[in-house]
Amino acid sequence: MIDWWQHLPSHMDPTIFTIGNFPLRWYGTMYILAFFTSFLVVSYIIKKEKLPYNADFISDAFTWGIIGVLLGGRFGYVLFYGFDSFIHDPISIIMPFKKIYGEWRFTGISGMSYHGGVSGVMIAWALYARKHKMPFLKLTDLFVAGNALGFTWGRIGNFINGELYGRITNSSIGMYFPNAGDGLLRHPSQLYEGFFEGFALFVILWFVRKKITSTGFLSGLYIFGYGFFRFFIEYFRQPDAHLGFVFMNFSMGQMLCLAMMMGAVIIWIYSKKEYGLTIQK
Repeated sequence: MIDWWQHLPSHMDPTIFTIGNFPLRWYGTMYILAFFTSFLVVSYIIKKEKLPYNADFISDAFTWGIIGVLLGGRFGYVLFYGFDSFIHDPISIIMPFKKIYGEWRFTGISGMSYHGGVSGVMIAWALYARKHKMPFLKLTDLFVAGNALGFTWGRIGNFINGELYGRITNSSIGMYFPNAGDGLLRHPSQLYEGFFEGFALFVILWFVRKKITSTGFLSGLYIFGYGFFRFFIEYFRQPDAHLGFVFMNFSMGQMLCLAMMMGAVIIWIYSKKEYGLTIQK
């Protein structure tokens, strides 16, 4: 049983099927599942709590958010993790085709940053909130729980791809990731992240939202919670080979998570000053 578990990544094909030169990959499918999951959660909240938002408002907000996460995720990756490669090959940031064995093939755009994606969504929703003349934090409070649950799918996609694997371990939970190229057991850190930064954070947000109804508090909790969980899981995740540890023994992910947690504190301070703090008993 342990041997089957440890070799699981070796038997997982990142491509579901291929039509001509176009491959349908699990990772892209996980993005669709993530958006759909988030949409279902938000729709349930609106219906259950009888909030004054119609279907067009929600679908438009999601469209803006999807554009924000895709653009922000890609540009964030280039800025935080692949700036040198971008300098040498600028077109790679948007090029979904690569020449393989003399033939152009659709490979998708590889490399997405969660922190960049969050930044992109925040910018997109800030513009959307301004368009509808509503408080920005009121809009984000509505979506953060669904976003957390949807995030779980993204990490499952990373696991199937065999990427973003963990550090070397002797633990029985360790797995062999072929992309590591060393044949050593490693932590399945993608699954750790999917559980804690996704599902567990969703559960926390789901119950806290009924207790603390102050505008902005939930958004701050999402940002702080993700940063907190990710910071510690980074100790199990293999740092990016081309970056290593960027400051002392901290990875780039940990530095960005520290910035997220500080940003969450600023949101809480602003929220309390602007809207007060309401705790339901």
